[in-house]
Amino acid sequence: MLKLNNINKIFNESTADEKIALDRINLTLNVGDFVTVIGSNGAGKSTMLNMVSGALTPDFGQIYINGEEVTKLPEFKRSKLIGRVFQDPMSGTAPTMTIEENLAIAYSRNKKRSLKIGVDKQRKELFLHSLESLHLNLENRLNAKVGLLSGGERQALSLLMATFTKPSILLLDEHTAALDPSRAELITNLTEKLVKKDNLTTLMVTHNMQQALDLGNRLIMMDKGQIILEVGEEEKKHLTIEKLMQEFQRIRGQKLTSDRALLSS
Repeated sequence: MLKLNNINKIFNESTADEKIALDRINLTLNVGDFVTVIGSNGAGKSTMLNMVSGALTPDFGQIYINGEEVTKLPEFKRSKLIGRVFQDPMSGTAPTMTIEENLAIAYSRNKKRSLKIGVDKQRKELFLHSLESLHLNLENRLNAKVGLLSGGERQALSLLMATFTKPSILLLDEHTAALDPSRAELITNLTEKLVKKDNLTTLMVTHNMQQALDLGNRLIMMDKGQIILEVGEEEKKHLTIEKLMQEFQRIRGQKLTSDRALLSS
């Protein structure tokens, strides 16, 4: 479903600020894979997601989705294949538009444009049914401006919108990091539910190691632009935070730093 082949990206090349963001990354996700990504700040996690979404173009290497090369395909064209939820709850929705209008935009993302009315009776029923699954009473607030929602409500709506059209790839970029613990747990549970319901192929960056262990069937650890550890489904079932930290020390020859990227739980 997704293949990154020898992806390389250098920022500020040949200057004093040169930084190798991605160093010959190779990664394959099969249909239905849910891969969690951990690593310290600057490891290249979000840069990798930006490569998949089309927000960034690699210096060299190829990106394939559904077997088709999309390396040079611009972000707006690739968006038909990809759903994405960002860390900031403000990023995934239009605050001045209603819940219904936001859902209508998401629904039309992978469809041909037409002059038909944005929301007919059948579509409205679909929106109501989808919102009911969130258990946040949003189905009774279709005409409320999204900017009036709480951070947790807005992130739940963003997640619903990102999965609405059953995208080929779902990208989750620390999508619970800005929420309080109770709302983060709600969004985590909702994520697991929606991904499982539609068997979505998912790549999730997280700063929470326990979340990375609890969700998904595979895990990768990144450091300095490289994937330094890949963990399959069976091995992941028996992983702990302590074992992950030991693996990092074994691979890199040094202990993990105490930054929140690797010690959050």
